[in-house]
Amino acid sequence: MKHTYKSLTIAAAVSALVLTGCGSGESTTATGGGLNIDVPEVPMLEELREGEGQVNIVAWSGFVEPAWSDQFTEDTGCVVNRRVAGTSDEMVTLMRTGEYDLVSASGDASLRLIAGGDVAPINLDLVPNFGDEIVEGMKGQVYDTINGQSYGVPIGRGANILQYNSEVVTDAPTSWDVVWEPDSPYAGKIIGYDAPIYIADAALYLMATQPELGITNPYALDQEQLDASIELLKTQNSILSEYWSDPTAQITSFTGGTSVVGTSWEVLRKLSEDERMQGVLPEEGSTGWSDTWMVAAEAQHPNCAYEWMNYTSAADVNGQIAMNFGMAPANGAFCDLNEEAKAHCETFHALDEDYYSNIWFWTTPLEQCVDGRTDVQCTNFQEWTQAWQTVKG
Repeated sequence: MKHTYKSLTIAAAVSALVLTGCGSGESTTATGGGLNIDVPEVPMLEELREGEGQVNIVAWSGFVEPAWSDQFTEDTGCVVNRRVAGTSDEMVTLMRTGEYDLVSASGDASLRLIAGGDVAPINLDLVPNFGDEIVEGMKGQVYDTINGQSYGVPIGRGANILQYNSEVVTDAPTSWDVVWEPDSPYAGKIIGYDAPIYIADAALYLMATQPELGITNPYALDQEQLDASIELLKTQNSILSEYWSDPTAQITSFTGGTSVVGTSWEVLRKLSEDERMQGVLPEEGSTGWSDTWMVAAEAQHPNCAYEWMNYTSAADVNGQIAMNFGMAPANGAFCDLNEEAKAHCETFHALDEDYYSNIWFWTTPLEQCVDGRTDVQCTNFQEWTQAWQTVKG
């Protein structure tokens, strides 16, 4: 099942990101053009030339399939060599071997790749299908736009929803309180996500319920804020049925009755084919994920890589990828192609920016606070990974 390959595991500790200033002492700020931090200077492709005959891609399962890669090869002469990765950490490791030209990076990997000098800035002039049809909410984001320069071409996005069994949870929940509060009526039947990035979900709930902590971005936590989030997670641990990282196991937990409420993806709810399974975006908002194509800093086949990014940014191909994987497409024009496309876009809220304005997309935690604070040092991904281990015991 395709989403088995999109889990973030504790193995991320091996190559966790620790970012500090790279000499200039400039601070980090989040802006409309992404994030402002010091990063290695990597040259950008200035001109598209003849393709090299092949392109090597690291991708999530379902992103690179014969249904569209064969046509791409026929159109461009670039043969597609695919390597499926199981985690964001694996993607980072593979990209650092120098053997791959492209990667479909999620927000919890993209900043690691940018900060490590592993990927190059994107020349959007060479990606003509990246235009007005790309939804605004996937342009210029913190996780792939640095100092006003794009490092990624959007593929798709999704939210982490609150799923519940309507046969047991008869009053449709409107808040995450049913999974975080120790007196939840569903204690012992709650499922949580098994990954350090899940700390952001706890921080998001604390943003709404403990404003005195001063959390304004769930991925920018100083030590006090991280401690509070970990304490909440430890409390939740005592009322959980289990954690999930394997989507197939998550579906089984719900359909089998082990869990009746907890974190999920819209596609998992649909794949369960169980009418009892319902989902909602709670009033506090939620975390989510957004994927982009990123080009290796020393790509051996950069022209074919750009050809691929442009090809997969077209409405029909981008939509095929989105439907195959189970997410909202980046190219909004797909939603008008036919009734099937329209239904898919409605299911995944593809054109609903109000919906996605309530989603905090996965972003690698940095010592330089991504919320713009300069008077404190935030905790980094390595510290999150270590803290997560104390939650699991």
